[in-house]
Amino acid sequence: MDLHVRYEGDDDPKKCTARKLARFDMATLHETARATPYGVVLNPHAEQALSPADDDHQTLVALDCSWETAERAMFEMDGDHRALPFLVAGNPVNHGRPFQLNTAEAFAAGLHILGYPNFAERVMGKFRWGHTFLELNEEPLRRYANAEDSTEVVEIQQEYLDMAEE
Repeated sequence: MDLHVRYEGDDDPKKCTARKLARFDMATLHETARATPYGVVLNPHAEQALSPADDDHQTLVALDCSWETAERAMFEMDGDHRALPFLVAGNPVNHGRPFQLNTAEAFAAGLHILGYPNFAERVMGKFRWGHTFLELNEEPLRRYANAEDSTEVVEIQQEYLDMAEE
């Protein structure tokens, strides 16, 4: 699986997980949507959830930008857009916040759901806090990865959303 990032560069470079993954040759950064290859685009605005049924692609794409600028228009890239299901951030900036994943966490989640748990662990192994994300989300990641399709992922997600409301 190839990891590609549509890189905006509007975050603190010292905290940018996409840049760190690129330094370790684990991801390729692209400065324009046009230069970003076709693949599964991790997009929180997508209408369909990522599921193991999307494993026919060899490219996973994420947008790296500040959460303040992550508007729907920013995700206008070619590809099959999929939303990640309910997961909790383990990074120091958004620790414990649902749906507030950084780029590395989004990649790790996507890789895990698509059947590449070892690759997800390698990605998160580049960060001191990486194990925290995987530990916090161990059960949901396992369940999402065992789902048949997007519909089942959404059903599982609903269980976690209902628990979070209680």
